[in-house]
Amino acid sequence: MIHSTAIINPEARIDSNVKIGPYSVIGKDVSIGSGTVIGPHVVIDPYVTIGKDCNIFQYAAIGAIPQALNFEGEKTFVKIGDGTIIREFVTIHRGTKSGGGMTEVGDKNLLMAYTHIAHDCKTGRHVVMSNNATLAGHITIGNYATIGGLVAIHQFVRIGDYAFVGGKSAVVKDVPPYIIVSGDRAKLHGLNTVGLKRSGFSKNTLLSLKKAYRIIFRIGLTLNEAIERVKADVEQIPEVVSLIEFIKSSQRGITR
Repeated sequence: MIHSTAIINPEARIDSNVKIGPYSVIGKDVSIGSGTVIGPHVVIDPYVTIGKDCNIFQYAAIGAIPQALNFEGEKTFVKIGDGTIIREFVTIHRGTKSGGGMTEVGDKNLLMAYTHIAHDCKTGRHVVMSNNATLAGHITIGNYATIGGLVAIHQFVRIGDYAFVGGKSAVVKDVPPYIIVSGDRAKLHGLNTVGLKRSGFSKNTLLSLKKAYRIIFRIGLTLNEAIERVKADVEQIPEVVSLIEFIKSSQRGITR
């Protein structure tokens, strides 16, 4: 059902099972999947693809041109995954040519009120961004990560799977998977034990990650020394391997 006051560009592709509320504006080359609900006063600009069963609340703005000085009007995109909830006043901007041309939000994300996702960012599955959390450009957020309220994350930073960023943090370096960080500037506060338990990680996995965490971050080794020590002394389960590979591939440095 589309409200009579909504403005829909004739080039938009909207499934017959989509609901669009009053005074919303849908631009050209927008695609909206079955079961998605668009609330009142939502603006979806051109070149946006929205998956199935999403729920977008009033005054959200999706697909505006990026706040990037090098943007020259090129055709770039936003993609929203299935089952994502986008609350009031969320803003998500299109990508840039230099950043790959795509801003992507994964499946089943929860983007709380006033969150901002800038150009060329990518979030994984089941990401939670709390109120007023802000991503600068070119940021990658891993699966099941949680970003607290009033968090600001520097451009090009990566947040690993199952990481937890505490509220009011300023994050300027990569956050490894499975870790809690908090503060201005953000510092490590241990393994995300509660989150990992809630997600069903086994006792053996938690023990292995705790041992790896201690070796890498708590006994004064260099990162290279710590990685070699972890390889020698800790069972190489997938989660430990993922932690090591994330650290080895960091370009901005690791939050410590």
